[in-house]
Amino acid sequence: MAILPPFRFTDDGFAVTAAEPWIKEKTSVIAQYVQSYVNLHAGKVRDLVFIDLFAGNGLYSLGARHELFAAPALLTLSLDLPITRYIFCAADQEQLNILKIRVNKYFRGKSVLLLKGKPEELITNLRHYIPVTAGSTSVFCLADSFSFDLEFETVRKLADLRLNFLMPFCFALNDKLNYRFYLRDSRIKLSNYLTKEGAELVERGTGNNRTFYKRLVQQYQTNMLALGYNLSLSTHKADSGLMEVPVYQIGFFSKEFSTQSIRNTVEAAGHTQFELFQ
Repeated sequence: MAILPPFRFTDDGFAVTAAEPWIKEKTSVIAQYVQSYVNLHAGKVRDLVFIDLFAGNGLYSLGARHELFAAPALLTLSLDLPITRYIFCAADQEQLNILKIRVNKYFRGKSVLLLKGKPEELITNLRHYIPVTAGSTSVFCLADSFSFDLEFETVRKLADLRLNFLMPFCFALNDKLNYRFYLRDSRIKLSNYLTKEGAELVERGTGNNRTFYKRLVQQYQTNMLALGYNLSLSTHKADSGLMEVPVYQIGFFSKEFSTQSIRNTVEAAGHTQFELFQ
């Protein structure tokens, strides 16, 4: 079942982000992951930290009626979970300013830290604000940029903080922004996302968008395994004009515990799984 916030977000006159219908379902799945993670940690650690590396302005707008619904940052706050600190990051100052207004309006009593910058620019700040004492702190890090804007070298550095990562593998993939575009015109960004060697491996045998997507996700798993992460993938229907594949995958990566327990809980919540590209 979809997770609904305990109140509705109203139009405040500030910018919102246009969304397709499947994005609403994706935010619900993300919330299920967060809830499952918190439930597994309840009473076992002193501090639970939630990080959203691409928090944006906090609200989506859907359809001709401009239905508002919460992006993961505000949705996670609305769940009222026993999370000790929330850290929301955005590269755009205007987006961050709007998110700050909304956090103060709805969640003034929560411990929320807003950081401006791209993930690779925030390593030092995150190290400062995340306690690293083993066994006392656990960190859930959402990386959902709908792009290749998270460089793998940044993930490697964040891994030293023992972050648990949730990564929806979502990005524009269609006739125009196709596998050839990423392998040629946007090769540097792809190489930074997968590593140079990873991009070369993905390129081998790729002849269409679906194969490109499958090989990319598989290569990312390999990269994370090399960093010492356990991993699990859940698969969900996609119905997007920008990402023209039948399903997309969400990866959960952890060094703390078996990631399968998280996935099992998400599946039990009613989000049907599909074999990738049957």
